[in-house]
Amino acid sequence: MRFIIFIFAYVTLSTFAFAQDDFLAKQYFADGDFEKAVVFYEKLVKKNPRRTEYVQDLVACYQQLQRYKVAEEFLNERLKDRNPYPTLLIDLGYNYTLQENEKMAQTYYDKALDVISKNPNYGYALGLQFQKYNLLDLAIKAFKNSMELNPALNFNFQLARIYGEQGNVEAMYNSYLNLVIDGKTSKSNILRSIDDFISEDAENKNNILFKKVLLERAQKNPDILLNELLSWLFIQQKQYSSAFRQEKAIYKRMNGSSTTRLENLGKDALDNEEYEAAKDIFSYIIENTSNKITILDAELNLIDIDLINATKGQLDAIQKKYDALVDVYGYKSQSLQLQVAYANFLTFKKNDPAPAEKLLKNSLELPLSDRGTAFLKLALGDILVYDKKFNQALIYFSQIQSKLKNDVLGQDARFKVAQTSFYKGDFDWALTQLKVLRSSTSQLIANDAMHLSLLISDNSLEDSTQTALKKFARADFLAYQNKTDEAITALNEILENHKGEKIEDEALLKQAQLYERQKKYEDAQLNYQKIITFYGNGILADDAYYALGELYRKEFDDPTKAKEQYEKIIYNYQDSYYFPEARKNFRILRGDAIN
Repeated sequence: MRFIIFIFAYVTLSTFAFAQDDFLAKQYFADGDFEKAVVFYEKLVKKNPRRTEYVQDLVACYQQLQRYKVAEEFLNERLKDRNPYPTLLIDLGYNYTLQENEKMAQTYYDKALDVISKNPNYGYALGLQFQKYNLLDLAIKAFKNSMELNPALNFNFQLARIYGEQGNVEAMYNSYLNLVIDGKTSKSNILRSIDDFISEDAENKNNILFKKVLLERAQKNPDILLNELLSWLFIQQKQYSSAFRQEKAIYKRMNGSSTTRLENLGKDALDNEEYEAAKDIFSYIIENTSNKITILDAELNLIDIDLINATKGQLDAIQKKYDALVDVYGYKSQSLQLQVAYANFLTFKKNDPAPAEKLLKNSLELPLSDRGTAFLKLALGDILVYDKKFNQALIYFSQIQSKLKNDVLGQDARFKVAQTSFYKGDFDWALTQLKVLRSSTSQLIANDAMHLSLLISDNSLEDSTQTALKKFARADFLAYQNKTDEAITALNEILENHKGEKIEDEALLKQAQLYERQKKYEDAQLNYQKIITFYGNGILADDAYYALGELYRKEFDDPTKAKEQYEKIIYNYQDSYYFPEARKNFRILRGDAIN
């Protein structure tokens, strides 16, 4: 029994000592203390001569200490072992490279490559070892030789990464395409890798190269995947009409099985204000599908495009389009999007909330899911707010909030409770709701909640009567009702009579946003500049810089000034909500290839 205990204790101590040696060797190596690391690696190699990582780390220590002859002797001894691992040949060659003996180095590199002719399966390890020493041409040779000798091997991913490192972008694209076409990886994986080399600029040389590679391959082998990749490229470049041509080809070759890709493209074009392209896409969907819900969505998107620059005189014609859709689809649980869109049109465009309210209350009598009911109640609540029926609206919002607590719809409803309470002047209750929403899973809701919360709290401390805050709430409500001129006038009254108060920068920002709505961009620009000049240390400075950057980029076509605004956010407001977009836009304007 004592003997067994002794053996157990001995094994335990030996294991502990080995683990300690391993830890200390790696720690000293990481710290750059190679003199101490050598001692432990020599012990580890002696105990585990077949562990290649110990062998290579020991050689690296010798090389860092410029003990090249010691490393050479050690590697030669290892190569005398039975079945030595062939990467040692590269290690020995690199040891000669460090001594500037390129002739001897090449001798051993060639010996390593010769191993592949006998056993192609070593190509992966040898290629990686060449890559480790930045011997990229030799790594390419190793991977290619292996694949030629054994077609079952596929090192296109490794080759693509190396070509990327070398700046051989065309070869990189081809290697990635080989992978996806051979079914060795997914299209999404390849696009993630290629993304780093593609920009929004269609004249970027990497974009041009990718298009060239895709077109050349499409001429030889018209694979539908190439159409998908071309469409993706055109979308990155915001060339939606070109992407549409590819998507039509895909749709036809798939025998019209699904319009999902076309729908997504249309919505993307609409979001990016490419209205003509969006109209073409949605019109094509209507003509080429028999799915009624898909057709209805496309029809509603076309009406949304009509409404963008519609004059009051054109609203009656648009209403007739809604009426025509109602005649076709009726008021059913399958057409809720039509009912909500029509109700919003009547309220926010025609200033006629009564029939909209009646329409949605009737729709609530339909057999609906919980989310369908919430969708309608949110829209109905918005209309009741517009009509100053605040308490009725709060009931509907609270019902959604209670029913869908952890859902984004529930969080949206809670924000609307806070916003409605703000409009009616119940600032304390609004703050109570907003505190919960600061940790919302929706970043947009969380950001809006934080903004409104700070607006209320900052302007309540300074003015216990909340006079200016009440005026601002009224102006904000007028803006909600699309009474833009009245809202601007109300904000002017604040700016004239509450100069120097905390509310001033909020009034300037809100007014600037309304000027943008009216396309009065110079007036908006002046307001943003005032915020930066007089409230540069305030919480709205990043809003002003970002909004100015967008104005210079989109409306004034002044990329130099736009970059200056984005740069302010990048260097001074890293925690800003706008930081990711500011950095992205800055890099685009600078000509970088970005994700």
